[in-house]
Amino acid sequence: MLEGFLNIVYGLIASLLLMSVGFLYGRYKERKRQKGSPLENYPFYPFSLDDKNMLQFDLKLFNQAVSELKKHKNYQAGEQLILIGEQNNVRQILKHDELNAYNKLYKIYDGDKVLDDSVQFLENYKRIVRLIGDSFPDCGIEILLHNLSNPYKALNCIKNNVTGRNIEAPATNLVMDLKRRNSINEDKLNYELNIGSRKFKCTTIPIFKEKTGLVGAICINVDYNYLQKKVKKNPELVNQFLDTICKVNMVLDENILSKHEYELALNGKSHFRDF
Repeated sequence: MLEGFLNIVYGLIASLLLMSVGFLYGRYKERKRQKGSPLENYPFYPFSLDDKNMLQFDLKLFNQAVSELKKHKNYQAGEQLILIGEQNNVRQILKHDELNAYNKLYKIYDGDKVLDDSVQFLENYKRIVRLIGDSFPDCGIEILLHNLSNPYKALNCIKNNVTGRNIEAPATNLVMDLKRRNSINEDKLNYELNIGSRKFKCTTIPIFKEKTGLVGAICINVDYNYLQKKVKKNPELVNQFLDTICKVNMVLDENILSKHEYELALNGKSHFRDF
């Protein structure tokens, strides 16, 4: 009986040891995966400047990066390269041998997981877009989310549609434009777009993921002509617009003012420009 009991104890100890080894090995693999340096630290970072000093995707440098990162593993740079490759549709432009090399790199760095992680990372941003859109319905103000891991099917979520686009609509120029602007530390805020008779005021907010880089963007598009030509000239629509902007679902007892503003509010100050 004692021998049986000892066998059970030894079995439990052995199981715990195996579990511990497995856990430590998993941690080791994860640390190894996270090690590395950014792709932009290498001379084969796959972007170069054209004759107008504009950033452009460089296929020659991309193939060089594939070759080097297959031989010398760097998980941070490798995962960045996969995302850049998919963003620039390299599967359609690589030659047969180059595509085979890229597919091997994709397998080494688990490309499916890289893309899935980007999708999961953007889920909370999708919720933000939905909730902000629900706060300003039918006002001519569109808000949307692009998943830039696949620019050719980028549009991931859209609220208050004023541009007529559908989910999975492309955003092929957006990736390069945001990369160009990031390279010169320039934001893409408050810009005008004129398309035929349509006019928009737009804002684009890039979304960067640590170690991977650009993965998405939130865009806000204001239908300028609707507000100027339709709403502004019709008092009824102005009131309707303001009522929609100020509409609420509930009333809460909560203070969001500073101590000073709180005291002024109690003494009659009714808005931020009420002096």
